[in-house]
Amino acid sequence: MAILDLDDLVRNSSSTTAPPCHAHSALASNQRLSQAECKAGDAAAAAAAGDPNPHQAECKAEEEEDDELLLKGVRHLCERGGGGGIKRLPARYVLPPSDRPAAPDHRVDIAGAGAGGGLIPVIDLARLRAAPPGGEERAAALAKLDAACRDYGFFQVVGHGLAGGGIEMLDVARRFFELPFGERARHMSPDIRAAVRYGTSFNQLNDGVLCWRDFLKLVCDDLDAVVPTWPDAPADLREVVSTYARSCRRLFRELMEAALEALGIGGSAAGEVLADCDAGSQMLMVNCFPACPEPDLTLGMPPHSDYGFLTVLLQDQVNGLEVRHADRWVLVDPLPGALVVNVGDHFEMYSNGRYKSVLHRVRVNSSRSRISVASLHSLPPARVIGPAPELVDDEKNPRMYMDTDFATFLDYLGSAEGKHKSFLQTRRLTTS
Repeated sequence: MAILDLDDLVRNSSSTTAPPCHAHSALASNQRLSQAECKAGDAAAAAAAGDPNPHQAECKAEEEEDDELLLKGVRHLCERGGGGGIKRLPARYVLPPSDRPAAPDHRVDIAGAGAGGGLIPVIDLARLRAAPPGGEERAAALAKLDAACRDYGFFQVVGHGLAGGGIEMLDVARRFFELPFGERARHMSPDIRAAVRYGTSFNQLNDGVLCWRDFLKLVCDDLDAVVPTWPDAPADLREVVSTYARSCRRLFRELMEAALEALGIGGSAAGEVLADCDAGSQMLMVNCFPACPEPDLTLGMPPHSDYGFLTVLLQDQVNGLEVRHADRWVLVDPLPGALVVNVGDHFEMYSNGRYKSVLHRVRVNSSRSRISVASLHSLPPARVIGPAPELVDDEKNPRMYMDTDFATFLDYLGSAEGKHKSFLQTRRLTTS
């Protein structure tokens, strides 16, 4: 097992791009602001000197100032629009016609009572916990979990015990994004290792078109060490978020234990993976998707897959999440009290393609802001990930993915937007 030092990796890497959803460069932002100020000064100097054509410099300065405004985030943009909000979508947010979100292909009632017929499976974790080991009831529950990961890559979890904590988490998240811009801007950082990062869009340094989203990234790997660096406003943020993060980590561990059992991996092999889960990485992405003046022209998040093992998503009751299934976009109605869980790229690799890391995206609307909190979980950054030997058979199940590590992931994102399943595709082996 190769061991990588993440600090050396970051120092030596030519890329300063963070994983999808986490990138923001305050340094670059400040440089752009300085450039805009210089150009504005040039325009004034030209006018004072009697330059017959200072208008071009003035227009350029205005363009730079507009770009700087966009880099401050969607919330700030909307706040600058006055009490009634902005009326038109800025050009940097307008997607090409082929990428715009048409009407959903299918609507799914995830409780199983609507037109979708329960397309997205619902896993009752309380029943799985209560099922005796080795019994038929547990086998049936594990088979349902296995089918969800294999056929859909997404499922809902009820009976998880996080309901109260979820409500508090959504509330403190909403109050954070309602803080004055100056409070939020304190947490903008050019450091990709920062425990805290406030930013906007999806992968801001590489996005050709910006996304209608602001986010707060919180690293949770060592809570005792990082919590004091988190925002101190709202006053209860650190307590609420750290409690929720610990609950998500326990849920991730429990789901991984069940998924490994469903895959038929046990004994020391399962023990090693679960130990890595206990020592693994966790990152909270707290998302705000403000009401949008022209929602049919943009997206809150573009089609993408998550890079880790499992993502646990908490969301309010505002529609927005869409999942790609059977070549169509499925709008998932929030199920009260449920958490959404999806398979990430690392788990698809580890399962040798048995479990699917599925494309998903976020739509926005013109009337209501949407809040979600994604808890992304994976193994330690130094861990090299590849297909489990138990799931590889040269005849029937040949190895489908090459080994990967976090360094490879960072290198890739330095030259690409990281959307769709592009990184995962670079790790796929060609099989005859």
